Amino acid sequence: MPIQVRSAFTVEAIFDACIQVLLEGGIERLTTTRVAERAGVSIGSLYQYFPNKQSLMAAVLERHLLRVVEAIEQACSQCKGQTVDTMAAAVVDAFMTAKLQDAATSRALYAVAAEVGGAEVVALLTQRSQLAICDMLATAADHRYKDLAVISFVLSTAVVGPVQALLAAKAPSRLATAVRSQLKTMVAAYLREAASQPIERSAL
Repeated sequence: MPIQVRSAFTVEAIFDACIQVLLEGGIERLTTTRVAERAGVSIGSLYQYFPNKQSLMAAVLERHLLRVVEAIEQACSQCKGQTVDTMAAAVVDAFMTAKLQDAATSRALYAVAAEVGGAEVVALLTQRSQLAICDMLATAADHRYKDLAVISFVLSTAVVGPVQALLAAKAPSRLATAVRSQLKTMVAAYLREAASQPIERSAL
């Protein structure tokens, strides 16, 4: 167990160092040597975990995306049995907070995704978030849905675009706050419109 704990700390230090080097010099100046120096480990130790720069970047990207997905999964789990308005707000909040709380890192990792062919990882983790949304919507207190797979796909992809645009534009916080509010309204309206069967309030 002590060896496993040390390994976990080492990997975390390498991940953090990779992000720092990436933010300082961009992907062009990212090297395993620079990352090892910043992490305070030998290059040999780094290669024990990541055989090359590509594998390191892929792992850093996956960690970032996994944190986003886990935030959505947690929000969906906590909102089961609630109204669709509550669900819409929770999903938007979870995604936007996870992506914007460290906007510089999120922007930098878009370049990493293109460099390491991250589309497959993105697709797999997106499926996880959509499954969580499906499970949540199936318990909605005020609406019923026939095709949850399509609805969760539309919902999740509709939120991604505006957030990517905010990141690309380095938008000020006031604009991000306004967009967050508008996205909640948009998603809630979509969920109400896409429902196959609204439930009467008297039945709640």
